[in-house]
Amino acid sequence: MNPEETRLPDARRRTAAGVAYAGMAFLIWGISPVYWKAMQQVPALEIVTHRVVWSFVFLIGLTLVQRRWDEFRRVLKTPRTLLILTLTTLLVSGNWLLYIWAVNAGYMLQASLGYYINPLVNVLLGMVFLKERLRRPQALAVLLACAAVVFRTVSHGEPPWIALTLGFTFGLYGLIRKVAPVSSLVGLTVETLLLTAPGIAYLVHLESQGTGALFHGGPSLDALLIGTGVFTAVPLLFFNLGARRIDLSSVGLMQYIAPSGMFLLAVLVYGEPFTAAQLWTFVMIWTALAIYSIDSVRTYRRLP
Repeated sequence: MNPEETRLPDARRRTAAGVAYAGMAFLIWGISPVYWKAMQQVPALEIVTHRVVWSFVFLIGLTLVQRRWDEFRRVLKTPRTLLILTLTTLLVSGNWLLYIWAVNAGYMLQASLGYYINPLVNVLLGMVFLKERLRRPQALAVLLACAAVVFRTVSHGEPPWIALTLGFTFGLYGLIRKVAPVSSLVGLTVETLLLTAPGIAYLVHLESQGTGALFHGGPSLDALLIGTGVFTAVPLLFFNLGARRIDLSSVGLMQYIAPSGMFLLAVLVYGEPFTAAQLWTFVMIWTALAIYSIDSVRTYRRLP
């Protein structure tokens, strides 16, 4: 057996593992509203605070296990990187807060719309900040997405601000994180570290006022609040493991699993109102994403 024949099964196993890891990550993100809905009686800000604090506890342990401590210390001693991560911390925490609030306040459809438009937001941000030139299909997809937002605004009398804020905060987060010379694990560990001290102070304040949820809502609620750290970190790790094993175009196509899960939960499980105007908005966005995805796959395949 020649070397090429022995490498082929290894490559197939690696790809299959990558698809499984990435698929699990996007699936967890897609069904995440079920988790947040289970804590609906807790204010969104308190849930996000627990998410930050317990994520840091879990991630710092993972950083030690993966022997990333030197990288972690190096980031803390680099003012420029720390400043960049401070900005991304504000963006990702704001994104988390709005997302959890939207899910528990009955705006899951808008949340799913926000993550559907995120790839197109990334294209727009690349054009504005990185001076990237849009290919014709990309330009068409962005224009169609803009038309969908305008249609949604006119038909409902107000813009889909939740979707737009989620899409742009996450897009800006990804754009700025590219500038920071830090791995995903260590970057997220530092980001949660920056909010852990004020987070603990806020939780202590709630406890002193007698309004905190932890240890006052029963064992199941306590487990859910403490489990937010694992629930945050595990899909991120799965995503990183998957992204290393499969090509970029596959990751790009699989990312629609998450907002699709949110969409189906909103309509079929939680019974959010789904009007004809909303349907047409989603159809326009889905069409734009189809154009964008086909163009991305074709462009990727032409690369050497």
